[in-house]
Amino acid sequence: MLKLLAEFRRGWQGLSDPSPPLSAGFAVLCLLAGTCLRWVIAVFRPDSPFSPYLPAVVLASVFGGPRVGAATLLGGGALGFLLNFGNAPTGIAILVLLVIYLMIGALVLGGVAHYRFLLARQREFSDRLVQEEAYRNLVVNELEHRLRNKTSTILAVINQSLSDQPDVATKLGRRIRALSVTDDLLSHADAKGNDIKELLLSELGPYGHVRFMLNGEPISLSAKLAVSLALVFHELATNAAKHGAFSSPNGMLQISWAEDQEFLTITWDETEGPPVAAPEHSGFGMKLLKSALLPFQGTVDVQYLETGVRCTMRCRLS
Repeated sequence: MLKLLAEFRRGWQGLSDPSPPLSAGFAVLCLLAGTCLRWVIAVFRPDSPFSPYLPAVVLASVFGGPRVGAATLLGGGALGFLLNFGNAPTGIAILVLLVIYLMIGALVLGGVAHYRFLLARQREFSDRLVQEEAYRNLVVNELEHRLRNKTSTILAVINQSLSDQPDVATKLGRRIRALSVTDDLLSHADAKGNDIKELLLSELGPYGHVRFMLNGEPISLSAKLAVSLALVFHELATNAAKHGAFSSPNGMLQISWAEDQEFLTITWDETEGPPVAAPEHSGFGMKLLKSALLPFQGTVDVQYLETGVRCTMRCRLS
């Protein structure tokens, strides 16, 4: 019984075609219901022997298809012609009503057939979308796996090639790992993009969540902008760990951001750290800070204050 009900539910929802016995049984029930309806209507209008069967034709054809609907149409015509409730029309009158009933029923069957065709097309399209989505997920997962392996290979090559320069190898390795973390975030982001807070948490999390404060509304970043900002945040966090707020037990970092007319403004403010001074010459990190946001009409202003480093970044979101 439960299996029969499940098959009926799937057929009624258009998920699958019902079996012929189930379709025939449902058509018979519809005809019985139409006959009962006709018997009730005959008390007030005995001159309507066929119209009560039109709902049965619609339901049977929607559930079982055009063939079951056509059989229900003919069955309703036969019942309306043979059964006489009250003073039903006879002779030419009932033949005219039968012809009208068959014509209307044919139009109903045509409309239901078109509806079922559109429903089948939609179901086929939905199934194809589900299959394509599963295939894309499989490809993305495989690509992520290969990228992780490639990152590990690159790090191994850097360590091997720069074995006599461990400081340089360490700096390059950290930047590559920062890019790898950003790629992982982007791969799991939704269609709207990657949130700036998640990007900052991934970069600053290793330094302890009690060492920094993040203030700002959720803002989604495009993939290219997220990668550029990840490099900038990594350089600033590395400098803070070596010379700034994170190198002091009482040091704190506060980051705030806001959106204004498609531009994003980010303020990186370090306090309670050791005294800082502007470097005598610009290294690779400073050059990276100055150039990373140029494709987004961006600017980076770094100030070396007595309270610590303050960096103000502004770039276009789109």
